Amino acid sequence: MEVKLPEMGEGIEEASVSFWYKKVGDAVKESEDLVELTTEKTSFNLPAPTSGTVKQISVIEGDKVKVDQVLAVIE
Repeated sequence: MEVKLPEMGEGIEEASVSFWYKKVGDAVKESEDLVELTTEKTSFNLPAPTSGTVKQISVIEGDKVKVDQVLAVIE
């Protein structure tokens, strides 16, 4: 399953990746924090949408990502 940056409202179209809580090969449970993101207004944690194993991380800490961009893949 692809993990994408969700719509955040208030005209915010991008966020910066602050910190990954998991790395490739790690097991993750649904709703467990996966990545911390920062916008101009706030910081927030994006939870895993499903349980599984992190198979791919598409962006690194410090990268800017846009809404609907793939951040990671969980199998």
